[in-house]
Amino acid sequence: MKAVAVTPGKAGSLRVDDIDEPRAGRDDLVVEGLAMGVCGTDREIVRGAYGWAPPGRERLVIGHESLGHVIQAPTGSGFSPGDLVVGVVRRPDPAACPHCAIGEWDMCCNGEYTERGIKSLDGYGAQRYVVEASFAVHLDPSLGGVGVLLEPTSIVAKAWEHVDRIGRRALWEPRCALVTGAGPVGLLAALLGVQRGLEVHVFDRATAGPKPGLVKALGAHYHVGRLEDAGPSPDVMLECTGASELVLEGIDRLAPGAVMCLTGVSSGTRTTTVEFAMVNRKIVLDNAVVFGSVNANLRHYQAASDALRRADPAWLGSLITRRVAVTDLANAFERQRDDVKVVIDFQK
Repeated sequence: MKAVAVTPGKAGSLRVDDIDEPRAGRDDLVVEGLAMGVCGTDREIVRGAYGWAPPGRERLVIGHESLGHVIQAPTGSGFSPGDLVVGVVRRPDPAACPHCAIGEWDMCCNGEYTERGIKSLDGYGAQRYVVEASFAVHLDPSLGGVGVLLEPTSIVAKAWEHVDRIGRRALWEPRCALVTGAGPVGLLAALLGVQRGLEVHVFDRATAGPKPGLVKALGAHYHVGRLEDAGPSPDVMLECTGASELVLEGIDRLAPGAVMCLTGVSSGTRTTTVEFAMVNRKIVLDNAVVFGSVNANLRHYQAASDALRRADPAWLGSLITRRVAVTDLANAFERQRDDVKVVIDFQK
């Protein structure tokens, strides 16, 4: 059986390995892998900058953005052969911190969680794999191949949930949202903003390619140039690039009482001079909130599934700009100018 693997910490180790067939436990689904999405985390792992192999092993099967068909399901699991499923990425830590103990493993506070395809657990990047029924999400069959977008959508579903929860500390009637970054996460964040009935503005540096059209097809507004010109002061801002200058400029742009969520991770390779007095005054005097968000738990996957089911299938399909066969693996990790979402297709 073929699987996409690396030796964590070793650049240039990306390869297709022959591995053993999966062995299912009593509560496991056996799944035929259809596709895995490629994201920035995967590229970091491939560069050797991130990732941990399972204990006692040197190899890590990657792939945390998954899509598959159930081959075998235990009785009473709620799943049947042929079901379209996505596997949840994170698992709670064995010590069960207070958050993990109540199913909020995305908020783990001791760092002992594990993650499929990232941290100490093999991922879903294989022709066949197993996943616990309790960590699998059933998808509407109408989603078909765009179901591989569920995991990145779960990230922004959590972000929007927390934005709303924070906003309700007072009268909360947001009208305008600003999203920085028109990659897959930014575009999906914009989708959920439009579904909430907000006036959505997306800021990105691309002047050509599919991104401007994808934003406009949502009924949102696309901006390049200067962030200060990207629509009115937002009540909600989702920062999806990790660019420190956009974080700082974004804080300065917030409307009074606004909520800003950071979903992008800065590279740490650039130094930015910060006028912290401005940041402090803006947040304090305008009652603004800036918070970070990462990963997702089961209810966020379910919310993401609902959001994708309500979206235009053609628009979702347009986000997937390349489907690459596993035999052409290196090509999937080489950025091309018009890439939005690249998917490795195990059926090609």
